Amino acid sequence: MAEEPCQCSDCQRFYKEHDRLIREFPTFKQQQELNWASIQSFRTLCTKITDELQRELSERESNDDVSVEEKKHISDIEITDALNELESVNAYLFSIEALMERIFDTKIPNKIESKFKEIANELAPDPLNMDRLILNRLFHQTPDSPDKKNIN
Repeated sequence: MAEEPCQCSDCQRFYKEHDRLIREFPTFKQQQELNWASIQSFRTLCTKITDELQRELSERESNDDVSVEEKKHISDIEITDALNELESVNAYLFSIEALMERIFDTKIPNKIESKFKEIANELAPDPLNMDRLILNRLFHQTPDSPDKKNIN
């Protein structure tokens, strides 16, 4: 018996995004490019935040008369902890980038790319496709579906 997918809001949001990415980027090459761009944007953002936090921390160290209000915003300890975490994240992202370079060495023939598109349509059909909307409407109107049974 297949395990039912989790229905919590976080998982549902993940499933929705997962399916959207398959629908919108259904080829091997598109997935390569999407993942590369995602990793690079994450590294860029983490690096920028790291630089900003380091600048803020060094300004605080050189300027001991920082106002109490400014210190309440983000403490030095919070900044230091965040910097340590972000340095780890950047190291992990660098490792992922190195692995992704190996994936970019892989070339898939066009005939196989078309198979990717075919399977993508099966894995993540368009939720706004008219046939799917009709099928969903019919399913939810079926009196014997498990979620419609009246348990006494």
